[in-house]
Amino acid sequence: QVQLAESGGGLVQAGGSLRLSCAASGFTLDGYAIGWFRQAPGKAREGVSCISSSGTFTYYTDSVKGRFAITRDNAKNTVYLQMNSLKPEDTAVYYCAAERYSSNGCALRIPSWYGHWGQGTQVTISA
Repeated sequence: QVQLAESGGGLVQAGGSLRLSCAASGFTLDGYAIGWFRQAPGKAREGVSCISSSGTFTYYTDSVKGRFAITRDNAKNTVYLQMNSLKPEDTAVYYCAAERYSSNGCALRIPSWYGHWGQGTQVTISA
């Protein structure tokens, strides 16, 4: 069974850090582009970052540039989102998504491009 599982969310104070993990089971992430999305209450799902299957290309939404970093470890079948200098506006449920795409690139702002999704992990930043 193809599954993605996010972990690492939690409650931290503004200025703190969290590292989210997206672990795949039932398939290998090698050859898949991965995206991180977030959704705050009452808001649309927003693309945060994505990484190409090779790891060569990474993209970030403007509000997290310089604070977040996406990496992947294909040997561990896991993608990470390191989040630093967290702000209250980063509070949301964070989801990872995967789509088989061996070319360089990923879709930062198109959730429907991804065929596999995790269940999400809550990130709450207190002021």
